[in-house]
Amino acid sequence: MPRGRKPQGETPLTNAERQALYRARQHQPSAPSRARPKIDRRGRLQRWHDAVAELLTLQAGYAAWLEALPGTLRDTATAEALQIIVDLDLETLASVEPPRGYGRD
Repeated sequence: MPRGRKPQGETPLTNAERQALYRARQHQPSAPSRARPKIDRRGRLQRWHDAVAELLTLQAGYAAWLEALPGTLRDTATAEALQIIVDLDLETLASVEPPRGYGRD
């Protein structure tokens, strides 16, 4: 009684042919997996506070950058943009408390 699968063609494959088919199947690019976007499970209030904290951190970094600029670059467009960012009053933004929504927050 014969063992194994029946050949697909007239003659069975040789070991080398079988190995070549196996390797070809292994090297085929698989279908790209669709990565799901990460769901942000923080509430609106927490996202607001995190965003304001990030803005304040960035503003402090830009202020340090402006202070580190050499005197020859004080009249450039970069220095003007940094000065505008530093002059923004983000403390009033930090003092704003967003409204609570429908008992969910």
